[in-house]
Amino acid sequence: MKIMHFLLISLLAFVFWDQSQTNAASNGAGRRPPMGWNSWNHFGCSVDENIVRGTADALLSTGLSRVGYEYVNIDDCWAEQNRDAQGNLVAKASKFPSGIKALADYVHSKGLKLGIYSDAGSYTCSKTMPGSLGHEQQDANTFASWGIDYLKYDNCFNGGIEARKRYPTMSEALMKSGRPIFYSMCEWGEQNPATWAPNIANSWRTTGDIQDNWDSITSRADQNNQWAAYAGPGGWNDPDMLEVGNGGMTIEEYRSHFSIWALMKAPLLIGCDVRTASQEITQIVGNKEVINVNQDLLGVQGTKVSQQGNLEVWAGPLTNKRVAVILWNRSSSTASITAQWQNIDLSSNVVVQARDLWAHRNLPTRLQGSLTSNVEPHACKMYILTPLYG
Repeated sequence: MKIMHFLLISLLAFVFWDQSQTNAASNGAGRRPPMGWNSWNHFGCSVDENIVRGTADALLSTGLSRVGYEYVNIDDCWAEQNRDAQGNLVAKASKFPSGIKALADYVHSKGLKLGIYSDAGSYTCSKTMPGSLGHEQQDANTFASWGIDYLKYDNCFNGGIEARKRYPTMSEALMKSGRPIFYSMCEWGEQNPATWAPNIANSWRTTGDIQDNWDSITSRADQNNQWAAYAGPGGWNDPDMLEVGNGGMTIEEYRSHFSIWALMKAPLLIGCDVRTASQEITQIVGNKEVINVNQDLLGVQGTKVSQQGNLEVWAGPLTNKRVAVILWNRSSSTASITAQWQNIDLSSNVVVQARDLWAHRNLPTRLQGSLTSNVEPHACKMYILTPLYG
């Protein structure tokens, strides 16, 4: 039954991937989960153009841009409270005196992309700036003229209008704007957007807002897990941005957070201050072996395949018949966790080479039938299993 479930997830993911190609994904964005940075989790409404420019610089100087982080995304609070006489959004002069177009030009000069934020309502969630409801085409054209590459589109002050009626309007407006803009729906998972958003957006939030604590990341992983069949190249389930480096969790918890997000093919949007992040934090979010799982061209979201209390095995198929596996210890004490081949779509006679993605080494012996390891509290072990024969 476990193998059949695993295969069904892969098949359904392909079906929904194929369906999405004629709609939002035809914008050419989102063939792989997006990678970058977002201002909200660390800076909130304190974001300004110096922070954005400095972050772009830091993505280069830390080497994070070289492993795939390309979007520099401004969240809420970037605009004046009122539109101009022509009804256009205007950058807040006290925070972005150079304007968004100049900021986009700067970010593009670094080989990166600029993202921005709006809301499918009358105001954004901070209520400090207008939303785009009723102004979708005008705002999409404005974003395109500025050189915007990514739009996070929130769900506040929506007047009770059903999300299915509001979100497609911006999708169509972006398509008509003449610029390929990654469309990130932030509907909070309230109306099961995974079931209808693949025709509209490049990603869709499946959860409420994340917080920098263990209960938040574990609950959001579980919520996101149930929608795995709907994700694939061009459209991704989004359990919200990364909290790695914001100080509320241990290093092992942050490694677990990053590993599970990577396996789930979630957007990898750093939420800390990259300019001042420690080497330990940049090594977590910069782990190229883990990132490669997230960016694998097969594009199938990994899932929870077995569980014994708080001891869990998550796994997902990769290209070239490989399988990514996470042994996740959500308990408060060290425990032994076993991944059985029968749960991860491998025949019992298959012999594999196991690669430990955090230790950056192959296990010394080849494995058949199962993989077992001791895992520390709130930690994980992450592997790629490469079949050799059998």
